[in-house]
Order: sequence, then C-alpha cells, then structure tokens
Amino acid sequence: MGRQITLAASVAILAAPAVFSTPADAQTPSVSAVADVVVTAERRDRSLGRTPLSVTVAAQPLLAGAGVTDIKDLAILATGLLVASTSNQTFTTARIRGVGTVGDNPGLESSVGVVVDGVFRARNGVALGDLGEVERIEVLRGPQSTLFGQNTTAGLINVVTAPPRFTPSAKAEATLGNYGAYGGSLSLTGPLIEDRLAGRLYLSARRRDGFYEVRTGAGPRTRIDDQNEAYEIARGQLLWTPADRIQVRLVADYAHRDEYCCIGVQLRTGPTAGILALLSPDGGVDPTPDPQARVGYANRATRTRVEDGGLAIHNRIDTRFGRVETTTSARRWDARLSQDWDFTSADIAVRPDDGSWSNRFDTLSHEARLTGARGPIDYTVGLYLARETLHRRDAFQYGTAYEDYLGRVLTRSAANPVGVAGHVSTLTGLPLGRSFVAGQGQKDTYDQTADTAALFGQTTWQATYRLGLTLGLRYSSVGKDLEARYVNTDGGAACAAALARGITSATLCLPWANPAFNGRVVSESQTDAGWSGVGRIEYRLADGMLTYASWSRGRKSAGYNLDRAQTGLVPDASTAFAPETVDAAEAGLRATGQDGRVSVAVSAFHQRYRDFQLNTFLGTTFLVRSIPEVTARGAELEWTARPVEGLSLQGGMVYAQTEYGDRPVAGLPLLAGSRLSFAPLWSGTLSGVYERPIGGGLTARATLATKYSSAYNTGSDLAPEKVQQAYWLSNGSLAVSDAAAGWSVELWGRNLSDETYSQVAFGAPFQTGTLGAFLGAPRTVGVTLRLTR
Repeated sequence: MGRQITLAASVAILAAPAVFSTPADAQTPSVSAVADVVVTAERRDRSLGRTPLSVTVAAQPLLAGAGVTDIKDLAILATGLLVASTSNQTFTTARIRGVGTVGDNPGLESSVGVVVDGVFRARNGVALGDLGEVERIEVLRGPQSTLFGQNTTAGLINVVTAPPRFTPSAKAEATLGNYGAYGGSLSLTGPLIEDRLAGRLYLSARRRDGFYEVRTGAGPRTRIDDQNEAYEIARGQLLWTPADRIQVRLVADYAHRDEYCCIGVQLRTGPTAGILALLSPDGGVDPTPDPQARVGYANRATRTRVEDGGLAIHNRIDTRFGRVETTTSARRWDARLSQDWDFTSADIAVRPDDGSWSNRFDTLSHEARLTGARGPIDYTVGLYLARETLHRRDAFQYGTAYEDYLGRVLTRSAANPVGVAGHVSTLTGLPLGRSFVAGQGQKDTYDQTADTAALFGQTTWQATYRLGLTLGLRYSSVGKDLEARYVNTDGGAACAAALARGITSATLCLPWANPAFNGRVVSESQTDAGWSGVGRIEYRLADGMLTYASWSRGRKSAGYNLDRAQTGLVPDASTAFAPETVDAAEAGLRATGQDGRVSVAVSAFHQRYRDFQLNTFLGTTFLVRSIPEVTARGAELEWTARPVEGLSLQGGMVYAQTEYGDRPVAGLPLLAGSRLSFAPLWSGTLSGVYERPIGGGLTARATLATKYSSAYNTGSDLAPEKVQQAYWLSNGSLAVSDAAAGWSVELWGRNLSDETYSQVAFGAPFQTGTLGAFLGAPRTVGVTLRLTR
C-alpha cells in the first residue's frame, strides 16, 4: 500500500506539466538555463560549475518543498549522505561515503563537520535542530583539510542562512499535520536605518505527538507516547554597512527543546522475556513484536531538555590586498537527558531525569581570513582559534528489579527458563534486596577543555586559461585537558562483597558496579599537532567542461573516551585514543551542456584512514577502538537539468566500497575485511520542482524528492541480524500561491510510502537474544499556509 502511495504521488507530479499547463492566452517564457549556482565550498564565492570538488548544493525552493528543516532531513537530497540517531536525538551521526563517527560518546569529535554561517558546531548532535530560514546547504564530500574551522576527515555540511535585507518583508507560516502536529513561524526583515542598518527576526514554535505507543508497566512513567516534538527558536540579526567597503553582521539565536525521545522497538524477542513477564504487569516486552506497530516498553522517562544559543559577529572589509573577514562566536549547548536503560517496562535500570545525565558544550571561536587575487593567483590565508569546554555528567541507577532480574538471568536454564530468585544475594552474602539497592549506582563527571590553534593557507595559480594548480596547507595544534571523577553511590557494595568471598563474576562487577572506580580521580593532558592539506590540478577541456585531480590529507584530533573503561576488573589507566588521519585521492569532471540547461559532475575517489575512531555498544558498555585501517573507494554521479520551462531536476548516485582493513580488532571479531556499518554499497537521489502559472494570477508548484539506499548493517559490531535491507524514501508537496495577494497553501508529505526502517539496531541490554531498533520517522502529512507582505 505504501509503495502504491509513492507511485501515485510520483505519477501526479510527473503529470504536472499537463495539469499545470499555461492557458492559451498566457505568456510562456522561453526555457531557461541551469542557474549559475554560487557556492562557498572554498570560502569564496564561486560558481558551482567552476568548483573542482565533490559537492551537492540544495537550495530553495527545493529545501522547503522536500521538508528539509535540519541536517537529518537533508539526507534525502544529498548524494552519499546518511544521518541516523540512536537512544537520543542528541546522539546523531552524519556519514558521507560510509564514513562517520558514532555520536553517543561526546569525547569523539565528528568525522563529518557541520558549519552554520561560518561557525563550526561541536558535534553532529549539537547541530541537530530547526535551521530556520536557510538559503542553501552545501554538502562537501571527502576530507576538508584546509579551510573550515575544525578539520574534518569525511566531509562537511555547510549551512548558509538568509541575512537581513534592506527591502522590507514580512512572512508568517502556520502548519497542521497528523500526529497532532501544529506550529508556525514569523519572519521580519527590513531597514532600520536607510542603506546602513537592516535587521531580521525569525521566531518559530512546533508541537507534535509522539510516533510510538509506550507500555509503562508499573511506572513511575505516565507518558504513553514517545518521540514527540516540542521546541521554540528565536534568531535575530543586524546588518550594518557603515561604509561601502565595510559590512558587520551580528547574529544571536536561542533554541529550547523539551521532548521525549528515543524509545526502541523490538525486532526480535529472546528467551529472557519469561523473566521480564514476572517483573512487569504488562509483560515487560512484547513476546511477538511487530515493528510497524511502533509499540515500545519503558517504565521510566525518556525526556530530553536542550537549550542551545549563541552570538556571532561577522566582519567584512574590502581592502586593496583583498577581502578581510573575521568571525567571532560564543555558543552554549546544554542537554539534560534521561533513559529507560533496559528498554523494558520492568524496573531494572535507569538514567534518571534529574540532570545527572547531561552534556554541556561551551565554545568560543575566532577566525580571520584574507581572500584576494593578484593577476593569475588567488589566495586565502587565515588563523583559527577555538576553546571548547565540555562538561559531561554520567549517571546509572539500579531499579527495584535489578537484583532479582540479574539473579534469574545468571541461573536460567532450559529446565528453568525464569531462573532462581535471590541468587545474587547468595553470591554476595548480603541480605536479599541489599546487593543492588534501587536508586544507587554510578555518578561520574568529566570536564574536558580543548584548545585549538590553526594556521592555514590555500592558493590557486591559473597558469593558463585552461590550467590551474592549487596548493593548500594547514597546521593545527589541539591541546586537551581532562579531569574525570568517578563515584559509586553505594561504594560498589555488591561487587565488593562478591570479591571478598572469592567470587570474580564479571556480571556482578560491570563498570557501573565496580568499586575500583569509586572515588577515583583521573587527570590527563595531551597535545596533538600535525599538518593537513590539499594539492590539486584542474584543466578546462572546453568552455563549460572542467576536469580535476586532487590529493588531500585530513586529520581529526586525538581525544578521550568519556565513559568507564576497564580491562578485567581493573580500570584502564588512560582512556586516550590516537588522532584519525586520512589520505584521499579524487578525480572528476564537471560539464555543462545543451545551452546551459544540463550540468553533470562525475568523480572517482579513494580514501585511506589510519586509526579510525570507532565507538560501539556491546550490550552493556561502549567500547572505543582506534581501527588501524579503513578504506573508502568508489565513484559518484550528480546532475541538474531544466528540460522545460518551470521544471528543475537534480539527482545523483554513489557507489562506495567502505571497508575495514584485514587486521583483527580486539573485542570486535566481525570487523576485519568487512564493510563498515551505515555504508550502503549503492545510494541515489532524485528530486524535482515544477512550477507553472495556472491562471487567475495563481501559480502551482509540485516537489518530489526520493532516495534509494542498498542494504547496510546498522550495528557498529556488524552483527548480521542488524542489517537494514534496501529501501526507498520519498517526500513531496503540492502548493498553490498568489504572489500578488501574498499567500500560498501547501499540502506536504514525508516518507510517503510509510517505509519502516531501522536507523540503528541494537542488542537489548541484559536480554540475551533480544534485538531492538530505533526506527526512522513514519509517514507524516499536513498542510501549511504562508503569508508574505
């Protein structure tokens, strides 16, 4: 049924030229050429056709028509981009060409960076949110080794928002949708002082019920839905032009979210279900799970509260040496989280909703660049300075059923599938109910400061009309200081008692229960410095046809695992891991033909990573490993076209073979020689916008965006049962507008075929044989009214 809906929508939009044909008495303009899109992929304005990089550009009205409001939505338009979230929306990972960094541990920086108006965001999850009024988004594939803030090894998402305008404008928008969705936005821009000072204000608020029904057992959770939406954002800007050659832009923004996310649904239920049925009035888990029903089990809160705000000052001065640009920014992102750790309605374990599980980033950054040209030489030189302060609180508490459940799991057998009650107390020698007391557990804090200083420069010599040579170098130094404080609120009593009796059970002494951590304070420091850069040759075969070949080296800094790590029962002396580096080669061609109505870009790439930073969940704890070698190789095709007046099309296809090296990885036996998780062999996109007048002063617009992904594994341990099979996603909209009256009405749909797919599959904690998943969003539909003055 879902695929029939998608087919019907596709047929309707492809038939739009006939439905929306111009009346006989209307004027039909001639077919226009593909717009000469300007991008800033090399930190200077340059047409896309002359940019020798692998880059996807998504601009308005396609962004709005395809429903792109944040970086996760962007994946349906960007070739080779995949974005997924796990147990919390703030744990979001972007991957390009199959390469990214699992976002559950904030100690690992992102291989794919996100920059919003020239300001680098600390992690992918920190950048997840309503981006407001976006003009365009550029997705740069491959290492960005010279020009953008923190160095990235896999790619970059560059977001460009709308600046203030001196032409007055007011826009209002109201939206209603299924799942009880409603919300709206208001935008105002115009001059405050004629020709010298302009302002822009954007306000937005959204609400939506959750996508999941929740079985809450005996509570204390009372909310029976999950993955809802509830946020407000405000963004204000001032643009000051005191002189013709000087421009100052001040941007302030604030966002607040108070939502419930993310519960997991079961894909498969293991034999421990019988134990859970004894501990919860609704069975604890579903014995016959149906993921499409979107029913989850949680007796504890999954609340997420996020405050995100910042201030940035952008200065631009045109001098006889070139354009001087500076960006100074201060940002704070604070997320207070909670989680039903066991993903059941039995009260086994919890990360509580009291602020004791939280992440906060405070970032200060300053960048200065000089961009100019002297004859055949273009150049950019700059300085980047940043301080990132990360305060992480990590809490894990035993529930009322932890001791009983653990004892039964340790003693269950074919003859007695629900085990023996009270078994833990016989191991520890403590009275029944005193081995793992409810409300006790782990309560740690991590304070990390990262200071970055970088010098960079890039120059292009246009040796002849046809031949250009580019060289870029960057030297970065990143110093990190960490202080970690570990506390077991009960002193690790159960594990200590078992050890005193000569019982060395790893299950009784998991990291959160291990008394060796209690009172431990660890201070570590390191400085990671190194070179990165790019060398490229480009050759213009003819007007409108550019070829290029490049080599680049990218570098992502070393860091620390901000989680408990132990070998046996001994805490690891250090949680440091090495920097991630990549050497990449790429060759490509960009061509524009048919009088500028069609453009095509093809490229081939080979990327070789050293000490790839991997974070993976093993069912109870996260493991951080530096993988000696990862390679990504393949080819890409992208194209844009305007075949008839009013119709704009773009699409692409990627073949990417992204694999681990052959060396075995301790604790992860399936990795060697295998394809990475979240690395589909094939993926492709196709999107289009068709806009035509339909008479009476009205204009109709149809938008359709589709994406295909071949099968890939969603678990970083590559367990075969975590494979997501090939699937399609489609978003679309139909709009009618009256430009003279200043209104439009749009019917829209996301995931039109209602595809049920796993973002991430995981082995349920402490549940042998049970497999859960965090699903992608279901089909959502709605209507949006826009007013413009």
